[in-house]
Amino acid sequence: MPVAGEVRAIARRGRAYARRRRDARAVARLLPGRVPVPPGTVEVVVYFPDTAVNLYQVRQWYEPLRLLAAHHAVVVVSREPDATRILLAECPVPVVPMRNIAELEQWLATQKVTLMLYVNQNANNFSAMRFAEPAHVFVSHGESDKAYMVSNQLKAYDAVMVAGQAAVDRIAANIVGLPPERLVRIGRPQVDVEYDGPDLPDDGRTVVLYAPTWEGDRPSMSYSSVASHGPAMVAALLADPRFRVVYRPHPRTGVQSEEIRGAHADVARLIERANSADPSAMHLVDTKTAFGWHLRAADVCITDISAVAYDWLATGRALLVTRPASSDAVLESSPLVDALALVDVGDARAIVDLVVAALVDGGATLQEVAERYFGDTSAGASMTRFLTAADDLVLARAGVLEGRSRTQH
Repeated sequence: MPVAGEVRAIARRGRAYARRRRDARAVARLLPGRVPVPPGTVEVVVYFPDTAVNLYQVRQWYEPLRLLAAHHAVVVVSREPDATRILLAECPVPVVPMRNIAELEQWLATQKVTLMLYVNQNANNFSAMRFAEPAHVFVSHGESDKAYMVSNQLKAYDAVMVAGQAAVDRIAANIVGLPPERLVRIGRPQVDVEYDGPDLPDDGRTVVLYAPTWEGDRPSMSYSSVASHGPAMVAALLADPRFRVVYRPHPRTGVQSEEIRGAHADVARLIERANSADPSAMHLVDTKTAFGWHLRAADVCITDISAVAYDWLATGRALLVTRPASSDAVLESSPLVDALALVDVGDARAIVDLVVAALVDGGATLQEVAERYFGDTSAGASMTRFLTAADDLVLARAGVLEGRSRTQH
């Protein structure tokens, strides 16, 4: 690496270290004002060893966790100070910070944890999975046909909570040696929630949600349409007064790619200019709120191969999905992909016609697909399945541990 590059890398590491120290001090100031978690009470742990950039993965579980906490004591164990600081301010269940795995080991010895939940495939999960008493369960942070959903890492968990039959089929087709009885179908409880969001005008405009995914961390995951489709699609929609555009990019958009970062800025500028030309349009760039209210507020969704497509599928309304521009992106046959005519790069400028056609169909062609992915999508059904599954896992593991204790004594 040239000397200038080395200097920049050292400077970045120095800034990151300083931020981490500041966040750690902020956490230390917050903790004395918190009610301590009593020993011998906690039954369920959500283990989150990630930084704040991935908090979206645990945020979508806030309401299911809050409801689960009415039956079993739940905490989030957080390892990174920046994430811990934010979680302490907003998470509806107690947050327990851990500086290292030794602290976690000591703390677990004081609790009766029987279930540990994981929202992502962070390699640091495995430092917690060495503890043999709790059941370790992967709950993910979305349902999609991305290659991520069929990682061989799933075999490490005692159970994997999946949305429905499509996930069972996907895993069976791609992972060797994962018994189907370890797959627990729960639907999408994160969607079974009423999220607060901005009030959009009720003025007759059709609300189009454009919610692309990020660029991924490897070529096989390059599903993002932000650079390939985004500017042309958004410009066409903004030019038609029938539509109000809500642009909600993935929180990690542009993290890996300067091209994607630049295209994201272009889309945001297009929306800003459109609002300046017609303030009543009230188009929106949403990079702040938790994803969820969009499912209620929008009439049609344009997205990529991502969890948003599947969350939207459960609404039963019109959906368009882009075809990845990258030939490296893994795009295999699936119930959703097979049911849709994916939006190619060449179709981006004609997006208005495609949206109108999708609205006429109204999502009717996807009803059977939704059932295949989620099972019963009626209000409350997914949440009930999640709470029941978690309860069963807690009680089953508690029974095993109690039986082992009687045998040993």
